[in-house]
Amino acid sequence: MPIARWDTPFALRPALAYTYPRKGLVMLTVSEVRKAYGGKVLFDDVTTTFDPGKRYGLTGANGAGKSTFMKIIAGLLEPDEGKISIPPNARMSMLHQDHYRHENDRIRDVVLMGNKRLWEAMDEKEKLLAAGDFDDEIGMRLGELEVVIAEEDGYNAESEAEQILVGLGIPKEQHEEPLSILDSGVRFRVLLAQALFGEPEILLLDEPTNHLDVDSIRWLEDFLHEFKGVLVVISHDRHFLNQVCTHTADVDYENIIVYPGGYDMMLRQKVDFRIREEKANSAKKKKITDLQDFIRRFGANAKKASQAQSRRRQMEKIKVTDLKRSNIERPFIRFEPKTPGGKLVLEVDGVGKSFEGETVLSDISFTLTRGDKLAIVGPNGIGKTTLCKIIAGEGGDYVPDRGKFKLGHEVSVSMMPQQHEEGVHKDDDRTAYDWLYQWDEKATVQEIRGLLGRMLFPSQDADKPVKALSGGETARLLMSKLTLLGSNLVILDEPTNHLDLESIRSLTEAMQVYEGTLIFVTHDQCMLDEVATCVLELKGDGGYDFFPGGYEEFLTKTGRSKEGVYAH
Repeated sequence: MPIARWDTPFALRPALAYTYPRKGLVMLTVSEVRKAYGGKVLFDDVTTTFDPGKRYGLTGANGAGKSTFMKIIAGLLEPDEGKISIPPNARMSMLHQDHYRHENDRIRDVVLMGNKRLWEAMDEKEKLLAAGDFDDEIGMRLGELEVVIAEEDGYNAESEAEQILVGLGIPKEQHEEPLSILDSGVRFRVLLAQALFGEPEILLLDEPTNHLDVDSIRWLEDFLHEFKGVLVVISHDRHFLNQVCTHTADVDYENIIVYPGGYDMMLRQKVDFRIREEKANSAKKKKITDLQDFIRRFGANAKKASQAQSRRRQMEKIKVTDLKRSNIERPFIRFEPKTPGGKLVLEVDGVGKSFEGETVLSDISFTLTRGDKLAIVGPNGIGKTTLCKIIAGEGGDYVPDRGKFKLGHEVSVSMMPQQHEEGVHKDDDRTAYDWLYQWDEKATVQEIRGLLGRMLFPSQDADKPVKALSGGETARLLMSKLTLLGSNLVILDEPTNHLDLESIRSLTEAMQVYEGTLIFVTHDQCMLDEVATCVLELKGDGGYDFFPGGYEEFLTKTGRSKEGVYAH
């Protein structure tokens, strides 16, 4: 079996052939569940079922209660009212985010721990055998452990763990190493492998595509397509939700409504339903007004008293639906260049960069003209961020060792970094308003506050300290800075981090209509499909290929399908 490294083609990563289930399919039932925080109702009287063989995307705005609901399902949080029901022997697996919990354990063992019953039996068996002190009692115990291991398919466990790890881009030679040798992003892949391992009947995944490159995301999509249990997944990757989910459970209007289909299909159904209900309410209100008008005109008329009474009864039967306000808010994002700049925007000529003797970029050359929108793609750790920082002119460690780059006439550059703390220091005591004002001190109070309002910072939030902002708020503040600067070359390094789906859609539209030149790095398939006009693929050993044309054309030229899978 070939070993999958960070740049291993998707088709060379092993597929898993599962037979589901050993223990029988189970159903997850939610009955009259309510949860509120500080007087704010997240959801109330939620009653639904999650069926085996169906894959549910859990969607909603940031703060709507998605992660809260998932914790209630997992038994980590108690609902205010109602209950969650699953069969007592069903195994539930959840993606954990604690990167340091298992740092001294072997990577393969961390994955095996995903099946607690199996791991405890294997661990106890190993310790008993290592002790070497056998009697009848220990022999009986070893027999009992063998039964448990057999029931949990333990004799194929290490092979299964290996295949999942390799599929997620972790090479076989690292599986015996401690988790501590990996950085936090790669540790996340091991924790994801732990959640996927061992055929759980219920699988809960909160943002599983974080820290995954495009090919690993495609591998995960294929894995989940074969999953026959109950899957509930939270993701801000619209393409991933559309590819994986058979149903969408949307947290909104203080309720959780399950729709058939992926995210886009849910959104169409949700909007259509809202429009129908609003039209029906409007018609009902008009009918009530007409009836009231008749009663006012003829209520005192003895000849028409019976007709007036009949209309009163009609009016009492008309029930206007109480349409609660949606918690979804969408920022208005626009990047508009203050000056167009020259037609030739950027020339990169033979740029190379090494760190501690290891080549990251080698002889990179390409040219961008006004209006180009370049997507930089490649596996994690391949040098995408390094190239962005070089072009942004950050200096220091990001000066090219070889070659050069040149900006065109009157080209101005601004960048949104992947690590937000590089742009907004979290120990900054200034308010969001004061922080933004520093970038254009000629701007009026109304202009700054108007921009913040469009980016979902109402007046009270504009006066919050920068260090108190959430991840999503920090991302929107950085984009507000880009809007204020008005550069004609904008660089966005993983700009979807911490954004909800509506904010990502708004950002994608802003990138599409931007009249300047754009360089961006993202794992968001929809953004790649809808924005890129050219693609730079970085490869191992610092190599690259430059493709004029959109992302779909790039996939075709490189022998991949539209889903990003290398063709056989």
